[in-house]
Amino acid sequence: MRDQGLKDPFTKGEKTFSERVSSDALIDCGWGKLIFGQTFTDPKSVIDALRDESSAKRNIGFYIRDPHVVLSVAPQEVFLDPSHTYRLDLATYRAGKSRPRGYFIRRLCSEADAIAVNRIYETHQMVPVDPDFFWHQRDSRTLNYLVAEDEETGEIIGTVTGVDHERAFGDPEHGSSLWCLAVDARTQHPGVGEALVRRLSEVFQARGCAFMDLSVLHDNTGAIALYEKIGFKRVPFFTLKRKNPINEKLFIGTAPEDSLNIYARIIVDEARRRGIGVEILDVEGGYFRLSFGGRAVVCRESLCDLTSAIAMSRCDDKAATRRLMELAHVPVPGQISANASDEELSAFLEEHNQVVVKPVRGEQGRGVVVGIDTLDGIHEAIKMARSVSPEVIIEEFCPGDDLRVVVINDEVVAAALRKPPEIRGDGKRTVRDLIARLARRREAATQGESTIPLDEVTVRIVRDGGFELDDVLEEGRTLRVRKTANLHTGGALHDVTDVLHPDIARSAVRAARAIGIPVVGVDFMVVAPDGPDHVFIEANERPGLANHEPQPTAERFIDLLFPLSAVKHKQPEADA
Repeated sequence: MRDQGLKDPFTKGEKTFSERVSSDALIDCGWGKLIFGQTFTDPKSVIDALRDESSAKRNIGFYIRDPHVVLSVAPQEVFLDPSHTYRLDLATYRAGKSRPRGYFIRRLCSEADAIAVNRIYETHQMVPVDPDFFWHQRDSRTLNYLVAEDEETGEIIGTVTGVDHERAFGDPEHGSSLWCLAVDARTQHPGVGEALVRRLSEVFQARGCAFMDLSVLHDNTGAIALYEKIGFKRVPFFTLKRKNPINEKLFIGTAPEDSLNIYARIIVDEARRRGIGVEILDVEGGYFRLSFGGRAVVCRESLCDLTSAIAMSRCDDKAATRRLMELAHVPVPGQISANASDEELSAFLEEHNQVVVKPVRGEQGRGVVVGIDTLDGIHEAIKMARSVSPEVIIEEFCPGDDLRVVVINDEVVAAALRKPPEIRGDGKRTVRDLIARLARRREAATQGESTIPLDEVTVRIVRDGGFELDDVLEEGRTLRVRKTANLHTGGALHDVTDVLHPDIARSAVRAARAIGIPVVGVDFMVVAPDGPDHVFIEANERPGLANHEPQPTAERFIDLLFPLSAVKHKQPEADA
């Protein structure tokens, strides 16, 4: 990006470039300031701009030509970001052949859009932006916010931000850049990220911009593959950032907890943020010890020393849990033992039309078969369930949605509908390919914790929907590929904490108290989360707290373990 008449940017030489552009140019992007390093003539000014960083924000120095010179000014305060810069030549760029199906791309235009974008940001551990900032920039041609909207639900499923450099600082090279590309991991639509990048490229191409640049972490192989597919080429420009808590993992190197799964790491990150000591005991098993004020607690993800063996055994034994729920006046479905006679099973099936077969002991949905409507189907499901546990129960199938309510210290902290995975046809790919693509997205979004197995259950459900794995699913057709909404088999969460009906919340708290457990995920079948109708399904003694962001699940978990850390952590805010 060097101007033909520009000499070394940190000398007092020729002024051609600085006369044509704004000097020391930067722009507030809501998450922090974007600092255009090529417009600065003094390295100390770059450092000063990076230092001028608001609380919980992140300034970025981009296009730093001589980062070693700038780093020498404040080596303890700033670091060279381990990212690559990629450039798309808009003069030669050609639009993709496929267009979005089932969703469309548009400009951000409302406060609801802004709130939805922040939700996506937070699930990707990105810095959120004040919705008012989005609103005041909605007509800006310097900052350009695009969102992807699902045609059926109206939900925002992706977002990207573009910066027009000519409008930002009079860039004589007519450049632009892309920032904050993020896609909702729950969406079943393929290609949302690519569609957003391409639409932004077309916006800047239509304005006559020469190129569009972006910065991507060097090890983000999935994103790099996408950008290279579109036509981006790597260019030698560098980025500087401040050594602040948001950027910590980028400059301190690999920490032991980086190898933990997302369910353990969200807790460890919150503990470290409060100054609580962390000792990793077993990375593979997810075990760690937290220490604060002379107290130490061993955890395995959200399971901790405070959960008794009795409480764990109650959660593990579904028959025992059901008896406790009946005593606590929590609604439960009809139930019968798998050891019942065929006559009894037939009568139970005739009464309820459809049933659920599940092992008495087990977790993560293993061995559970839903929606059985024949006696032969019951016997087949019993065999499958007995591969997980010798004891098997059969329950009334209750139609509705699967709801997970997280209760910590007798308080409802989060609630989310769990949706079974569905694929959407494009008229080109087979059911098998569509399942594999959705599984890859779910794995990437959960760091391997969620996928869709191509097992006999998936095959049976696909056949029940009228298809085989090698059939091409027609464009726009949706097909459910699992009946259970368990996250480990590809289910997705939709937060409903703010609309949860008080009756369901009370049942969740009663369930936790009946089991005698301080942290639990209580599962219900509901007609609607904001309605009173609900039936208890099961309780999980080790709920995945990371699945419920941005609800403060990790914060409330640490509050439970170390109440004094909560007081200490909140004191500065109280003083303010």
